[in-house]
Amino acid sequence: MPISKLSRRSFISFVGASLVAGAAAGPALATNEAQATALIEKAVADINKVISSGKPVNAMIKDFERIFVKYADVNILARSALGPDARSASNSQLKSYTKAFQGYIARKYGKRFNEFVGGKVDVVSGRPVKSFYEVKTQVTLRGQAPFEVNFLVSDKSGQNRFFDMIIEGISLRLSEKSEIGALLDRNNGNIDGLIRDLNKAG
Repeated sequence: MPISKLSRRSFISFVGASLVAGAAAGPALATNEAQATALIEKAVADINKVISSGKPVNAMIKDFERIFVKYADVNILARSALGPDARSASNSQLKSYTKAFQGYIARKYGKRFNEFVGGKVDVVSGRPVKSFYEVKTQVTLRGQAPFEVNFLVSDKSGQNRFFDMIIEGISLRLSEKSEIGALLDRNNGNIDGLIRDLNKAG
């Protein structure tokens, strides 16, 4: 894969992980377009602040995990990535898996921080789409033309949160579902094994 394309996808996955999926019934509509857009604006401000902070990578990873928990519907995102196997997991396993999942996401993309220094995200517009809101942003990386990324927002968790993001036709939610599925297969469907791998991965 060309470096520029890899960097673009890595940056958005990184941003999404710092924030970010749909349950079977689908996400509920965010309260209104203005609130959905405001959520993205706040998230973007937090992300841009960390990107320009100059902190060591490990400190930035912790910051991005806090942003992820603050702006993402983490429980639904984690369950979506696990798929049907979430129904057979115990409450204790789901709790441990969700915690491991958020740490895995933060480490996986946070470690690539140096690729994103000098980059920024700007909110462009928001609009209702079916049962959720789509907020469009423009991402700029050093030495590359700006490109558009769509963030999907709903209030299924009771508060407005990200539940997915789309870049160049690629869904972050579906990409992570594929990754988690591969890890689960490697553990022969054993969720405790998956949790152990997630705690070491990224």
